[in-house]
Amino acid sequence: METVNEKSIKEAGELVNKARKEMGKRIVGQADLVDGLMMGIIASGHVLVEGVPGLAKTLAVRTLADITSAMFKRIQFTPDLLPADLTGTMIYRQQTGEFVPRKGPVFSNVLLADEINRAPAKVQSALLEAMAEGQVTIGEQTYPLPEPFFVMATQNPIEQEGTYRLPEAQLDRFLIKVKVDYPSPAEELAMLERMVNDPDIPLRRVLDREKVKQLREAAETVKAEEGIRRYIVSLVAASRVKDRRKLPFTRYIEYGASPRATLAIYRCARVQALFEGRSFVLPEDVKAVAPMALRHRMVLSYEAEAEQMDADAVIAGLLAAVSVP
Repeated sequence: METVNEKSIKEAGELVNKARKEMGKRIVGQADLVDGLMMGIIASGHVLVEGVPGLAKTLAVRTLADITSAMFKRIQFTPDLLPADLTGTMIYRQQTGEFVPRKGPVFSNVLLADEINRAPAKVQSALLEAMAEGQVTIGEQTYPLPEPFFVMATQNPIEQEGTYRLPEAQLDRFLIKVKVDYPSPAEELAMLERMVNDPDIPLRRVLDREKVKQLREAAETVKAEEGIRRYIVSLVAASRVKDRRKLPFTRYIEYGASPRATLAIYRCARVQALFEGRSFVLPEDVKAVAPMALRHRMVLSYEAEAEQMDADAVIAGLLAAVSVP
């Protein structure tokens, strides 16, 4: 006879698979992207999606909004965008002779910040309060954002003209960073056939506030034993080691990950276990989510750039160096 906890884990797994299947009607392949977006919703975190143009980044976020009974807003970031275009501003109402707030698109449940690196730092930073505290200050008044609230941001890694690198403080607010790669030839053919035969595919809304709450509560019941928690802390702490005699590969890291990375790995590892239908976290769950949680939180050194080492290669070195409980 299954326990209440096992039943909630099972029901959550069925709900996740139902959402995956519904998104799969439009998104061919890209399992990491779909799971990353789902992980952001369940773990109550924001997601940064990086990939070259044409890899269905924006479509995936739109599709997630379409299967969710939530208010969706999209902002196309451009160099001339102003902070008030995101958060809103105070406008003068002539009839009453007073200033009233006009709320911006940030007041939504799912906010798509499309090509976020096309706007300057002051615009990107306008999202900091919203992402960190779930509120926005307009004039002298602070307004809470709708619950749930998620920022799904996309950026293009190859284009340099007219783009602005995200500040480290902004990057750290994203729970995970998902890298999107090219589809396989078979997936690309399936995508082509689907668009030729049925370009406008209707979707069912399989998620609402109550079901999102159900998924979150199920994730909260997933246990991470002390050994797993120590492993997570050791992994993040290893990124800050400056003694090359202890960890030679740390010469590739200029600045290690913050304690927020520890919390991110912990939250995501529990969701990963939920995806696998387990009520407990394994080291494999930590290894699976570590690249997503760490790749945008570490600043690599000049040596890494000289030797063409990217963040994922450095994280692989961390995972190989830190002993598994």
